[in-house]
Amino acid sequence: MTGTSGPPPPGVPGEVGGDRIQLRSIRVVGTHGVLPEERERAQPFEVDLELWVDLAAAAGTDRLSDTVDYARVAEAAAGTVSGPPSYQLLEALAGAVARVTLEADPRITAVTVGLRKLQPPLAMDIATVGVRITRRR
Repeated sequence: MTGTSGPPPPGVPGEVGGDRIQLRSIRVVGTHGVLPEERERAQPFEVDLELWVDLAAAAGTDRLSDTVDYARVAEAAAGTVSGPPSYQLLEALAGAVARVTLEADPRITAVTVGLRKLQPPLAMDIATVGVRITRRR
């Protein structure tokens, strides 16, 4: 994985076209945050994934073997949020989710991860806090 350097693969933001698989609102409980209570008490997170994949073969054959198994990708992402290690920053957790997503299948050329903490510990009425990152091979 090269982060965000180099030319983007087809369809990555900034270019026209590109096939994508979208996974929305994967809900997972995890223990991440800066405050001690966030690292001791599990809290809900929500993950969106956008996988940049050439879907032409699967569109023609209708076979799972010709595309990315999104159940496997969702399990890898959920396992990263729910299991150790614990991250202080949402940015670091989103980076870890991006890493395991790209490792799940070599056909994924890029991934956009949207990650939200559903009950942020702020002294105001706020629905969520989150980050959105894109990583590519």
